[in-house]
Parts: sequence; C-alpha cells; structure tokens
Amino acid sequence: MRVDAIRDKVAIIGMGCTKFGENWNKSVDDMIVDAAYEAFSDAGISPDDVQAAWMGTMASGLGGISIGIPLKFRNIPISRVENACATGMDALRNASMSVALGMYDIVLVVGVEKLKDSGLGGLPEFFSHPVYGQGFTAPGRWALAATRYFEINNIPPEEGKRALAKISVKNHHNGSMSPKAHFQRDITLEQALNAPIIAWPLGLFDCCPTTDGAAAALICPADMAPSFTQDYVLIKGFGLAMGPGLGKEDIDFKYDRLPETIAAGQQAYAAAGVKEPRKEISCAQLHDCFTIAELLEYEALGFSEPGRALDDVEAGTFTLEGELPVNTDGGLKAFGHPIGATGLRMCYELYHQLLGKAGPRQIKNPALGLAMAQGGHPGMLMPIVTILGRKD
Repeated sequence: MRVDAIRDKVAIIGMGCTKFGENWNKSVDDMIVDAAYEAFSDAGISPDDVQAAWMGTMASGLGGISIGIPLKFRNIPISRVENACATGMDALRNASMSVALGMYDIVLVVGVEKLKDSGLGGLPEFFSHPVYGQGFTAPGRWALAATRYFEINNIPPEEGKRALAKISVKNHHNGSMSPKAHFQRDITLEQALNAPIIAWPLGLFDCCPTTDGAAAALICPADMAPSFTQDYVLIKGFGLAMGPGLGKEDIDFKYDRLPETIAAGQQAYAAAGVKEPRKEISCAQLHDCFTIAELLEYEALGFSEPGRALDDVEAGTFTLEGELPVNTDGGLKAFGHPIGATGLRMCYELYHQLLGKAGPRQIKNPALGLAMAQGGHPGMLMPIVTILGRKD
C-alpha cells in the first residue's frame, strides 16, 4: 500500500464557508452557492474553470443534481459521497485522489446539510437496529464511554465531569471569536457544570447542536497552484478506518478506547510522514460531538498518553495558548454539526490557520494541521483524518 502516494501532490487553492446556524432564510442551494463562490473568489477562478466536482451530504438534496443546478455546471462529472459524519472530509479525500491521479486539474468539493427545517439530526436509521438499537441515543452511548473511562482510570466522577466542562468552556471561548459559528459566546465553568443533564455525566454544554451549513474547497495539482495564488496549502495525507462495528456486542469491549480512530490516525501519520504527532502537529480540529469524544480523541491520535488526557486538560495543553491548540474555531460545540459540511469546515479553519489568516484565533507559526471527523459511537466508529501543511 502506497501510504504516501498523495503527499504534497494536491493543493487547496481556495475555500469557502457559510455562517453555521439556524439558517431558516437559506435553502440548500443558497448555502452551496455561498460557500462555493467564496472559494471561487478566494482562488481567483470562475465556475467555468471547474472540471469535476464532489458533493458530500447525508440528508440534503439529490447528489450531483443539487450541486450542478445552483452552480450552473455544464456536463462535468459530479459525484456524491455519503459516509456518516466523515462525509464532507471523505468527499475531499475522493476528489484529491482524482487530482493526484492526473484526471482533473481543478476540482470543487462542497459539503452541505440543511437540518433545522427537517427536524432531524441528519443521520440515517442504521444506528437503530431493531434489537441492538432499542433505547439507543448518541448522548447515551458517549455517556457510557465517559463513565467507563472514569472507572478504568480511577477518576472520581466529579473530577471527570469537571474536565469535560473545561473542554466545553475552551471551545465556546474559541467560538466567541469565530464570526461563522452557530454559538458565539463564552460560558463559565459553573454554567457548564450546572447545565441540565442530557445523559450523565453529559450536560447540555457537553453536546453539540443541530445546525445548517455548507463549506467548499477548490483543489488542483500542487505544481499548478502558484499559477492561481500564492496562498495555498498542501494535502499531506488521509486516514480512513472502519471496523465491523461489533464493539457494543463484545463483552470485552471497554469503551475507553477508540480503535478505529487510532487506526485512521496511524494511516494519516504514515501518509504525511509524521512520527511524533504531539510535537509535529501545530493545531487540530477534532470531532467534539460530545466533550468526552474530544477527550478520547486526544489519546486515540497520540496527543495524550493513554489514561492521561485529564492531566493535559488541566495543564491547558489544548487551549489557544497551549502546546497543541485543539478546535481553534470552537469545534462542533460552537459551530454545530451539519453532517456533510462539518469535515470541510474543519479544513476551512486549518487552511486559514496555516495561511496566518485566522484573526484573533491565530496561533503562532503553524506548520501542520490535523482535522478528524467521525461518525457513529464507541464500538462502531467511522473516522477520517486529514493532515494539511504549509507550502514551505
């Protein structure tokens, strides 16, 4: 397997992102146009230059038709990717492989989801098996992971819940500086700790909201990028891992580890040539659908030693001023989670961080950024990891 086959062969030359939130006044087509045209303007190209397109969505639109009509594409190949919460980032992965292969020079990738009007969460019913799915909820399954993690690592529940609250406070703070976030306000530790319980120990501020939004990326061969813009980033590698999803049926499954996420991270590190992720990754965007998910992802991706993530939370390791800033734009906690758009929104933040254009959220001298989106729940995960880097 050629793990490094894509490294530095594909460049992102433009990106766009809508305001995430309750976009009652925006249709799916409106959000596609807004995100795509910001990317066109960023790259300095027109829609007529696009040779192929990929769309990522779970519950919105009709695949290629819904992106082709609002953008008025004429007779170009358009593909739809649907892969749970990995959807938007997997659309970028598939599009990048086509560019690396030499099939196309300019490709558009759009991730979009319109959920508020539907009243649904955007994920299909395969999570509700007629037997195993009875009584299942996403907060409930991640809450089980939290209580099991606390028990295995001898963490007093109150101490563990306090660490989760600190993650929520961190992400809300970062989101307060993100003009496109759904939630743009700070919260206090006391507010997070005293919020209504959704599934103990997860309270209201431990859970991301249901949201509308879209994001877009324009990619091309790396050697062509300077002909369009001097502000571009390089794709270093991807990792995508899915197992049989039998963790919840396995009496030996501990719920305190995310084996699929570990595997996806290892794939991406091998593809990008990363040996020591905590030292080499400058910033990361992680899938904080719930605060316990972000905590477990620290360990799964090698940012924290197994069982020691709470120590890093207490030390401020993952704050904007810390050793490895995580969810610099506020993550899912502040932006919400329009399924097909989330992965590209993560890359949108990395893109601006690597170009030094993240405004008050800007970290110092980033070289490599990691984004990770994952669908499912502990025992049945579908994670994807993307690593981006500066051109120099």
